[in-house]
Amino acid sequence: MRRYITLLGFHFTASLTYAQLPMDTVKQHTNAHFQMTIISQGHLSFRSAYEGMNSLGSKSDWGATSLSATLFLEKKIWKGATFYFNPEVSGGQGLSGSLGVAGALNGEIYRVGSPAPSVYIARAYWQQQIPLTKKNYEWLNDDENQISEKVATERITISAGKFSMADFFDDNNYSHDPRTQFFNWALMANGAWDYPANTRGYTSGVIVEYYRPKWQVRATSVMVPVIANGSKMEYVVGKAHAEAIEICRSILINKKPGMIRLVVAQNYNRAPSYRVGIHAIQINDTALLNVFAGNAEGTKYGGKKFTLGISADQQINNSLGVFLRAGWNDGKYATWAFTEIDQTMSGGLILKGDYWKRPSDNFGIACAINGISKYHRDFLANGGNGFIIGDGKLNYGHEVILETFYAFPITHFFTITADYQFVNHPAYNKDRGPVNVFSLRGHVSL
Repeated sequence: MRRYITLLGFHFTASLTYAQLPMDTVKQHTNAHFQMTIISQGHLSFRSAYEGMNSLGSKSDWGATSLSATLFLEKKIWKGATFYFNPEVSGGQGLSGSLGVAGALNGEIYRVGSPAPSVYIARAYWQQQIPLTKKNYEWLNDDENQISEKVATERITISAGKFSMADFFDDNNYSHDPRTQFFNWALMANGAWDYPANTRGYTSGVIVEYYRPKWQVRATSVMVPVIANGSKMEYVVGKAHAEAIEICRSILINKKPGMIRLVVAQNYNRAPSYRVGIHAIQINDTALLNVFAGNAEGTKYGGKKFTLGISADQQINNSLGVFLRAGWNDGKYATWAFTEIDQTMSGGLILKGDYWKRPSDNFGIACAINGISKYHRDFLANGGNGFIIGDGKLNYGHEVILETFYAFPITHFFTITADYQFVNHPAYNKDRGPVNVFSLRGHVSL
């Protein structure tokens, strides 16, 4: 722990020192940013007819705390090319080990084996900009994993290495970042897209993007985990992989910007089907059941999942923005990477504090409604467990999540957020809940 605190302090000091340097002393082909986020959560006791291996504990529970700290390093390596490198520290735990709610409650914590803080490489990827016009250019502002540069408005961008799919896909302006916006997994991303990632949310592969005014198209092929929600990734080309295509169209309503995004995705992995899982329950095949729960490797290749997703955001005025999102997958094979949602709809808004003379404050409110396929619910009703949910029984109902937050800056680089989540039918179970969850978040950004 002392080493972790020392390392964290070094990252913070280095980033703060960099931020204070005069611009003429900083070489423009390098850049650095830093973020640190701490989230503490608790919930009140709630009604529960029974509990299973993967249930959210029904007794009052307080003090589940997560921490992440990331150093974003950016370096130009030749014309149009940049290398991004993100060492990261994270640790802590979610409520009940982040189990028991398909729309999990803290987007900053994943189902990791140990809550002790650990250091790892979150991202390390190369990006190349290829201009397709010499007439029109735009300026990309300096940001986390974005070096400031002038790029052609019509261009191809290639990214290769280790990254998160959420860095590039479904980049909804008002519902995407659990460090500054909504906490819930079903709100920070499209819950029905089992987007490929290791247990911390990262994968490796290639993304090719085509940009032109009003349009964006991106396609990717990346790796998938060997074990459901596992840290080890597959390297068997042709048998285990995931592809996705996203088409984006910018829009203007009353001269205010918005965006519509359509995602089509297909995953191939070792995931067994839920029909096979039900048979495994009947014959007590514990080895196969452990595969569903993320405790063993799949027995063979053949798992697949097809997904459709749509996302939209729209600025209403200078203070208000709204979003909508929907997703569906075929739900025949076990969830393998993100979370156990087969259908989802969500929507909400973020309002700046201009109306009450606090323009730097943000208020957000949103709702998500999640569902699962008949194959999935039959598996859970017969006592099966996934890697996120499983109460031993199931009285099925849609999981409904309402979340609201209020974020207010203490300084220009430190923001505190108070958050409340109401969860009805956690893990799709009418026999449990509702759950009232309270959270507090501190976020440093330099």
